[in-house]
Amino acid sequence: MAEIKIANPGPLGLSGFALTTFVLSWANAGLFPSNEAGDILVVIGLAAFYGGVAQLLAGMWEFRSGNTFGATAFSSYGAFWLSFAALLIPGFGIGFGTKTGPTGVGVGIYLVGWTIFTAILTVASFRTNGATAAVFVLLLVTFLVLAIGFLSGTGGANIVKAGGFLGIATALVAWYTAAAGVLAGVSNGKIVLPVFPLAA
Repeated sequence: MAEIKIANPGPLGLSGFALTTFVLSWANAGLFPSNEAGDILVVIGLAAFYGGVAQLLAGMWEFRSGNTFGATAFSSYGAFWLSFAALLIPGFGIGFGTKTGPTGVGVGIYLVGWTIFTAILTVASFRTNGATAAVFVLLLVTFLVLAIGFLSGTGGANIVKAGGFLGIATALVAWYTAAAGVLAGVSNGKIVLPVFPLAA
């Protein structure tokens, strides 16, 4: 029986990650022209469905293709975005950004946990390619800066903004890496964006 070939789920996972990260980071950087507190709510749909569900599905397909790194990364960050959406959806009763919701310290610890996890994957990413490793290095720094910003309370607003700009850079590199995979797929490998292989 012939093995059923599946498409490369990496570009889907990277694209879901990139767009959701871009929009949230745009808000963190303070780039929305008005009511930033309300504008951040635009990320809910992305966090739930594109960064969340689509990326989680990409992770499951990476399991099917035997890619432990991709499966762990996409499944985990898909779950991250679903958990973030839950912080913002009123029905969950968490109330992020309200007087009864988590404090900056609570969100900071949440981000510290994701920083630690991302550090583990960053080390592993150096066995993949330079483009993927760049995504993880930037994401690691982004999580770290955002964690420091939230743990710093009201005095950390500018640190959170810096984390927002780092997140935008992370999203752009993730989109580049996704584009490399999509273009290689539609051209049977004839269109090659360099991703700089690192593994021996």
